[in-house]
Amino acid sequence: MSFLTPLAFLGALLAAPIILMYMLRLRRREVLVSSTFLWQQVLQDNEANTPWQRLRRNLLLLLQLLILALLVFALARPFMTVPAVSTGQIALLLDASASMNATDDSGTRFAAAQQQALEIVETMSNEDSMTVIRVAGVPEVLAPRTQDRAELREAILGAAPSQTQADWSAALTLAAGTATASANDFSVVIIGDGGLGANNGLPGVQGEITYVPIGGGGGNVAITALATRTLGGNAPQLFAQVRNYGDQPAEVVFDLEVDGEIFTAERYTIPAGENVSVVSDTLPTSFEQIEAGIVPASGANVENALPTDDTAFAVSDNVQGVEALLVSEGNVFLDRVLSSLPSVTHINATPGQAIPSRPFDLYIFDNTLPATLPQGDVLLVNPPPDTGLFTLAAASEDTANPTVADFGDLSAFLSFDNVNIRTFNPVSASWLEPLVTLDGGTAIGAGELDGRQVAIIAFPLGESDLPLQIAFPILMNNLMAWFQPESAIIRENALRTSESLTLTPPTRADRVRVTKPSGERREFEVTGGPLIYADTDELGIYTIEVFEGSETLQTEPFAVNLFYPLESDIAPRPEITLGDATVAPDVAEEELGQREFWRWLALAALLILMLEWFIYQRRLAGPRGVFRPVLNRRRT
Repeated sequence: MSFLTPLAFLGALLAAPIILMYMLRLRRREVLVSSTFLWQQVLQDNEANTPWQRLRRNLLLLLQLLILALLVFALARPFMTVPAVSTGQIALLLDASASMNATDDSGTRFAAAQQQALEIVETMSNEDSMTVIRVAGVPEVLAPRTQDRAELREAILGAAPSQTQADWSAALTLAAGTATASANDFSVVIIGDGGLGANNGLPGVQGEITYVPIGGGGGNVAITALATRTLGGNAPQLFAQVRNYGDQPAEVVFDLEVDGEIFTAERYTIPAGENVSVVSDTLPTSFEQIEAGIVPASGANVENALPTDDTAFAVSDNVQGVEALLVSEGNVFLDRVLSSLPSVTHINATPGQAIPSRPFDLYIFDNTLPATLPQGDVLLVNPPPDTGLFTLAAASEDTANPTVADFGDLSAFLSFDNVNIRTFNPVSASWLEPLVTLDGGTAIGAGELDGRQVAIIAFPLGESDLPLQIAFPILMNNLMAWFQPESAIIRENALRTSESLTLTPPTRADRVRVTKPSGERREFEVTGGPLIYADTDELGIYTIEVFEGSETLQTEPFAVNLFYPLESDIAPRPEITLGDATVAPDVAEEELGQREFWRWLALAALLILMLEWFIYQRRLAGPRGVFRPVLNRRRT
């Protein structure tokens, strides 16, 4: 046994004043008496006040000297030399990925990793320093390089596992950055279950690498996929996949909750190492959210150590369709193509008929145009020229060389190479972007006018063979998709934790609020352009609300799931690969650390101090029933 601060033994000199105080203190106890018979005790008190008495046996004195001795030893910081995992400048990487939530024999894997980390801290010597990094979706430095063991312990005990896959590449890069330029004793210690992936392309790290494995068995059953799909005219469909990562068959119950109500629960037997697919086409037509779960079947012995992947979530992908009003003198081509598009419902009206008062998403005017445009999106087919909204040139037969401009999804799969147009009126406006141009000018264009989306087909459909070509349903389908009510997000059935989501609020929106499954809310100002939301560290249903002032423009949910096979496959890896190096668990024999035990000495001193106080209080009270005062109740 050695000592880090041997000069603390000088504190033992404090024993001398303690002994002197016992030799010089008074040896008497004052007692109330009812008679003057005992005044002779005063003479004995004078003798007791004589200094430098012979030291007698005293339990309190012995306890106080023992307390002093324990405190002196604690201040000297005794230690023993023990084998250590690593020494020098240590970068400790604490695996906080989703698989560390797995429960083995006792507690979670992350709790076991914390204990291993504390053990390494306890064996640090005075010359060692450590950086603690929590490795999750975004690596986090819990404690910068320090020799303060209290700070390191606090950082390790304050950490928690995540519900996502760990970014080991970023963590190793961060660890390498903690080494000083002159460090020749730098080492990296990885504590986890080894779920870094095979052939993962992780970078190599300078210095010594030590892998401390955590975890026992690998039995686990997980939901690895959950998605819904809605096709026009058909019932919504659901697809789910459940995988057994264990080496024994697993019998589980797969249940579905639709909008908070139990919808179905079925029993499945999943062979070892295989998947079982669940398909359903009986979902309610207007459902919004789905929660799927698995539990061991009654009476079945199922190894399922990771509860995080036993639940999955999905939202309906039933995109809101377009409700259109077709104002025409009986254009059969438009009526038929609109009827064939599953995302469109429409009603017909004639040009002389009053427009219904209820609003529509889209107004289609064929060979007519009202004096005032309604408050909705508009598609104009062969519009009249007498308007100030756009300019129609004289009829042109110069219809050769049709060109489809790059207009995003509006021009997807669209080709006019085989379309023949006899005559058209070239259209132009400051707000109009060309979609299809001919030698004579723009034949089809689209743009935004006074807050509404407007598209113009500047020729009569009967003056072309467009209705007979495949380009016509493609054009109308693209236009209907473009006219769809704006959505703040592109809904994702397979969004995983730590993945980002692009939000595209409407132009009139000024702020967006995101509510996480835990109820935590965050608001963002809309400054133009898309927003990137990456705070997806929780599993469940998130809700996006889009506002203009106090008005709610949109409310949409999206789901976040685990769905990381590397995390659900919880079997601990016997070794890890970094760069070209394969690291197996091993403690180098030449690495030695120091284990201090001053805390136990300080604790023992505290306990003896409490005992000494108790004995002193008992003595101060004196023996009961001796020299009790006699109260004379008779009045003299």
